Amino acid sequence: MDVMGDKATLFETGRFVQPSGEEPSRDVDEVGEATEDAEEVRLGMAARTGDAEAASVLGAMLLRRGDLDAAEPQLRAAASAGDRPAANNLGVLLHQRGYADEAADWWRIAAVAGSAAAAHALGRHHRERGDEPAAEYWLRQSAEQGHVLGAYALADLLEHRGDSRSAYWMRAAAERGHREAAYRLARSLDGGGAEPGTGREDEPGTGEASAEAEQWYRQAAARGHRRAALHLGAILEKRGELKEAGRWYLTSAKDGEARAACALGFLLRDAGDTESAAVWWLRAAQDGDGNAANALGALHAERGETQTAERWYRAALDAGDDNGAYNLGLLCAEQGRTAQAEQWYRRAAYAGHREAANALAILLLRGGDTSGAEPWFSKAAEAGSVDAAFNLGILYAGRDTEWDTESAVRWYERAAAAGHTEAALQVGIARLREGDEQTAERHLRCAAGGGSAEAAYRLATVLDARRPPEPAHELGESVHDKTECEEWYERAAGQGHRRAQVRVGMLAAARGDVVEAARWYRAAAEAGSRNGAFNLGLLLAREGSEPEAAVWWTRAADAGHGRAALRLALVYARRGELAEGQRWAARAVELGPVEVAERAARLRDALREELSA
Repeated sequence: MDVMGDKATLFETGRFVQPSGEEPSRDVDEVGEATEDAEEVRLGMAARTGDAEAASVLGAMLLRRGDLDAAEPQLRAAASAGDRPAANNLGVLLHQRGYADEAADWWRIAAVAGSAAAAHALGRHHRERGDEPAAEYWLRQSAEQGHVLGAYALADLLEHRGDSRSAYWMRAAAERGHREAAYRLARSLDGGGAEPGTGREDEPGTGEASAEAEQWYRQAAARGHRRAALHLGAILEKRGELKEAGRWYLTSAKDGEARAACALGFLLRDAGDTESAAVWWLRAAQDGDGNAANALGALHAERGETQTAERWYRAALDAGDDNGAYNLGLLCAEQGRTAQAEQWYRRAAYAGHREAANALAILLLRGGDTSGAEPWFSKAAEAGSVDAAFNLGILYAGRDTEWDTESAVRWYERAAAAGHTEAALQVGIARLREGDEQTAERHLRCAAGGGSAEAAYRLATVLDARRPPEPAHELGESVHDKTECEEWYERAAGQGHRRAQVRVGMLAAARGDVVEAARWYRAAAEAGSRNGAFNLGLLLAREGSEPEAAVWWTRAADAGHGRAALRLALVYARRGELAEGQRWAARAVELGPVEVAERAARLRDALREELSA
């Protein structure tokens, strides 16, 4: 039980002067001591004459000083004479000496006489002994008289029993300045999620409840509640108010809150002050914060100090942070220590670390153990790992059965719903294959918006197929309104998508913009697109640059483009280089397609006759 004799209790007579809070000089302090000694003498003389109030005040003074032997007879005399504060303070003294039952008797006397402090102490006494009905009765008596500790203790008791009335008394205690009540009220309004710095925080609340929670965190933090300061810092950080967040983290960290020191370290790191961040991480890690130990490990790993990094990862693991095992696995994997990496991944995965389960599955898959990888992908995906859901989709997609194909799409959809861009693309492709263009478009838009060039291109082709043919323009009409599909083609082209680059070039050529068309064809060709190289050759040939066109056609034909080979055959035939022309014609026959092969065969035969004539 906490000491019941707080200042409000000991000063219940109102005869003690509260200290001003200023640091007194030596002379003033000596005068104060002399005055107190004189007062003690005066009170002692009055008490010896039977003045119960003087004995009560003197007993309280001695109790405050810690002189229990001298205080007890004074308090007993005053309490026996019916002095209520003396009865309460005698209970405090006896409780400190270990005589809990006798203390309760005196608290009961004082409480019946109307002492809110005694009722609070008596309620706490009964709760410690498991007598909750009696505890509730006396705590309620205390709380209803406005005693802040009584209100808080009653709220705590009711909350323990799941009684909804606890909220009323918790709020009452908070409004009267009880910092722990303010903190707990804030936690209930904030949803009671995980503590900041654990890596499992809930998303911040919204609306009035969140604003009120912040208000109570602020009140508790201002009164020195270090966890409230931690939560307040987290709220401010999520809101982007980093300077004030840092101040509250610092306040909490200086009071010994390791999680605040860790959070302050991350804030400093993000601001570019890695050295200061390391100081606070070290402080937090030494106090047993696993998250800070992991952060230190990562910092040393980035510097190439792998042995130090491994030491801190192990410290994180010893502190109960499963990320330590996962990070040890990553460290070993980077060093090529595959067996050890698997060991650490397994340890973290068995502890429920979903990303470790995904990493373990990838490691097993790379080693050819598909059957061993699949359950770990499943476990990680079921635990919420987006990457594992996508990887599981890839695993099923690589099999031939209809069930596996459907399973692959289901996992892709799950990953896509969580914002995985590549998964959204795969769902879009699957739905296009099934003819569900509307669903496909929705997923392709998500993937394209997430930065997938392939999704942007495929979305553009879907929109392009719907586009009605453009009407013939009147003479002099040169305005061209860019369509949405062109915008998506251009986005994909700008991201280096070769087919999109060719398509943008074709659209530019159709508008008569030869320079723009050539730019995009060249970009595609240089990236390895045979269609880009072929189209660039056509453009150059039309502009009268056949020698340069032949260079690009050669590149396209070497990459397997049949039409480019046929063009080269015609170029060499016109130049009179019949053997070279015959060679390219034969190549065009091999490459096709059918109509190209037929024309190339006729040209090849004609050139053969010329050569044999």
